[in-house]
Order: sequence, then C-alpha cells, then structure tokens
Amino acid sequence: MSASQPPLLADATRELARFSAQLRFEHVPAQVVSRMKLSLLDSIGVCLHGVTLPWTRHVQAMVEAEGAAAQASIFGSGKKTSMANAALVNATAGHAFELDDIHKESIIHPGSLAFPVALACAEHKGGADGRSLLTAMIAGYEVGARVGNAATVRLLLQGFHPQGTSGAFAAAASAAHMLGLDALATLHAFGIVGSQAGGLMAAQEGAMVKRFHSGRAAQSGIYSALLASRGFTGIEDVLEAAYGGFLVTHSDAPAPQKLTAGLGTIWETLNVGYKSYAAVTSIHTALDALAAIVRDNKLAADDIAEIEASLSRATYVHCAWEYKAQGVTAAQMNLYYGLAMIALDGTAFVEQYREERLRDPRVLDLITRIKARIDPQIEAMGAQFRHAARVRVTTRDGRTLSAELLTRRGAAENPLTPADIEHKFRQVVRACLAPAQIERVIALVHGIEQQTQLDELVAIVGAPTWRG
Repeated sequence: MSASQPPLLADATRELARFSAQLRFEHVPAQVVSRMKLSLLDSIGVCLHGVTLPWTRHVQAMVEAEGAAAQASIFGSGKKTSMANAALVNATAGHAFELDDIHKESIIHPGSLAFPVALACAEHKGGADGRSLLTAMIAGYEVGARVGNAATVRLLLQGFHPQGTSGAFAAAASAAHMLGLDALATLHAFGIVGSQAGGLMAAQEGAMVKRFHSGRAAQSGIYSALLASRGFTGIEDVLEAAYGGFLVTHSDAPAPQKLTAGLGTIWETLNVGYKSYAAVTSIHTALDALAAIVRDNKLAADDIAEIEASLSRATYVHCAWEYKAQGVTAAQMNLYYGLAMIALDGTAFVEQYREERLRDPRVLDLITRIKARIDPQIEAMGAQFRHAARVRVTTRDGRTLSAELLTRRGAAENPLTPADIEHKFRQVVRACLAPAQIERVIALVHGIEQQTQLDELVAIVGAPTWRG
C-alpha cells in the first residue's frame, strides 16, 4: 500500500480530537451521566480488588523501585508516584481480574483505563471537581469505543488485544481532557498514543502480561498528553492514514465511518455493560444459559453426562481452546473452565478463580464432558450477536435440556440494575475497605457531580488496603 493513497476517512482523527477537547459536562445527556456514575463505582471496586493481586503487586514493586516524583496515588497503598506510573499500576489493577466494564462492539474495558487516568491527572493537577472527573471519563469512553468500533472484531481475530490497542485512545482522551489540552494538542496526543498501542491476545493462554496491557495503555495515554502539551507532535491522521495508520495496520476489514458517525448525538457510553462473572465477557451468555438449565432442572454436576456450547466463530476462537490449568488468566478466558464452574458451583465469581481450584480433579473431570462448536446460525446473525450462545445438556438419565440466549445478563441490552452494581461493589471491596468506607464511596459516587473537589475520594482509594 502506498503512502500516497487517500485516507480512509479524511480528518476523522481531527474531528474526534475536537469533540474530546471541547466536551463539557453541560453538553452530556443526563442518562449518559447516570451511566458513567455506575461505571465510576464499578471501576473503583475492580481497581481496589485488583491491587491486592500478585501481578499488580509486581508492577507496583517495579514502579516503587523507580522512585518517581510523588504526584498521584497508587491505589490501596498509601504511596504516591508519578501520574503516568500511578496509572500504570492502577489500570493494571483495573484489568487484573476480568471484572471491569465492557463495551461490546469495540471490545474495550474503558473503566479500567479512563478512571485511573482521569483520577491520576486530577490529583496532580489539583482543583478538579466531580463534574470534570465524569467528563474526562466520558471523553475516554466515547473516543476509545469509536476507535474500537471502527477497527471491528477483526482486530481481535488478527491477534491484537483491544485493551492495549484501541484502549490506548481512551486513555489519551481522558488524560488530554483532564489536563485541559486544546483540540490541536489533543490531536497530537492521539497521534502519539496510536504509535504506542500494543498487546497480543496470545497472552490470554497463561501469562500475567494481559493485565499489563491495560496499565501500559493508561501510562501511554498520560505520556502522550504530557508530550503533546509540550509541543511534541504525533501522526495527525493516525486513525485514518492509508499507510501505517491505526485502522489499516490492526484490522483487515475496518469500518472508518464508525469513528465519527453520530458523534455528539449517539453516545457510546450508553453501550457499556457490566460483569456478573469474573470471566471474559464473550462466554457470559453461555454461562447464563447453563446456569438457567442447572437452576431450572435442579441439576448437580454429577447428573451431567455432556455439555455442548454452540457459539459464534469469534467467541469460539477467543475462548474455546483446550484448557490446561495454565494459571488464573487462562482460566478466566477459557469457556470450558467457566462452564465447569457453573455446573459445580452455580457461579463463576472471585472464589471460583482461586489458584487451588484450577487443578481440582472434579473440575478437570467435568471439562472432559464439555464440547464446543461454531454455530452457523449464530454466526449468520453478525458481529452484534457474537456473544450469543446455545447450550445443550445431556443428563446421565438420558434427558436433553437446552437453552438459547442472545444477550448476556449485564450487557447494555440486558443491564444490571444500580442495585446490582452496588452489590457487586460491596462484594469485591469487602477485603479492601472498611464497612464505613464502602458506604462512603457509594455515597460520594451517587453525588459526584455535586462534589467540588476530589480529595476525599482520592484519600479513600489511595489509603493502604484495609485488613478487617
């Protein structure tokens, strides 16, 4: 491909940068604000849980050894480091246990990027209020989701991790907005961060590094905004460039029109969903279907002779690979392990992904009775239904029980309620925050748009993890 070829969509990066830089709280519809407050509470919870995990601790230890300027809090530690390094640790924490929110079409988890970035920048900048935090996060959600939408699911199927690639733009938008960059500087922040985007999906099959993709994207977002604020320039058409641009490099079938279609009137933030399982989102519908079969028929795991899951090609490729007990990350990304947990425990949340369960003989035995296949009918529905699933259970007494679900519980089309999000928050932070702190965070988030400063929220999430 020649560098002289016309761009995929002229001025798309510039238009996104202008929108992001000029976004104001009063421009945002009330329902978008309400959704972002749910994402804020959810993101606080998953970040605080994530800082307790070994892979995040490794990143934190590396950052502490560097001894950077004390600008922003490392969550759950009582310590500070530079803005960029705080985001590195805190966004790794946000993606540390497959609990973070998800935008289905773009396949990014914007909360574990936008929240750590925006709060780190706000803490160092000083004087930020609740409205500015929400607005910076919304800028990140809108930009990151549109970049992922335009890259399409082909980015994932080519082996790139959306969180570290498309997600880098969410981080840059949130950082640039919170730091007050104008449209031109934001354009250059996007042009810089696009060159830093990275992450390979092979990480899902047994490595800690998948979590780090989120942290690096967040760190790159802050570095890109800081460099742009100093006059450092990036690729001005980084998204749409016909040669070496983000879309053509990461996707063999991009949809560039999705970068700007309905910008400012169609809010991608409203298409964000939340997780009720501590597992990759792609398998949640299959888990829901099996849970319904088990519950409605009062089945025990020993009653089951075989489970067959019929899926889209994207979900099959992403999640239906041979389970080998390669670690927590691999278990959370694996269809067979998740279905086994539903059959055995009735859920797949934090306790089901403890190291000691990964090689449980009952789990390994049940996995031998689980099959998966690509369903041509689901595949024909298109990318919008790539999470759809048909599950069939054959019992030892000869019954065949089936369930078909097109949408998982927690998706934007089948949402969790605010009460559900609060319940999840309490569950994931009960070992991190004292009971009074838990209730205080919930109250702060409920009224965040009235908060004239963020000091109390920063103090709570930055304090050493509570041990009750």
